[in-house]
Amino acid sequence: MSTPIIVTRPHQLGRAEARRRLEGGFAKIVHVLPGGGAGSYTERWDGDRFAFKLVAAGQTIAGDIDVGDTEVTMRIELPGVLGLLAGALKGRLRKAGQLLLTKK
Repeated sequence: MSTPIIVTRPHQLGRAEARRRLEGGFAKIVHVLPGGGAGSYTERWDGDRFAFKLVAAGQTIAGDIDVGDTEVTMRIELPGVLGLLAGALKGRLRKAGQLLLTKK
C-alpha cells in the first residue's frame, strides 16, 4: 500500500517560467525524497505534466507535477513503510517548491 503526498504551490511566474524553473531545479527536490541521493532516477515531460520515478533500496517513489498558470501541484506516492515519512516530507517539499517558484 502506498501513501500519497499532494502539495500545491501558488506562483506568479506564468506557466512557461514555472516550467523552466522546475526543469532546471527539480534535482534539488529529488534530494528531499528518501533515497534521493542514490539509486536510479528517470523523468519525462508530457505537455505541462512532469513525471518522475526514483528507485532506491528496492523501493519505488513515483510522482508527477502539473504546471499551471498560477499554481503547481505535485503528487508523490510513497510505498510501504516510507509512507510513515509523509508528514515530515510534505513540509520539506513545500519549502523546496517555494524556493523554486518564488518570483525573483
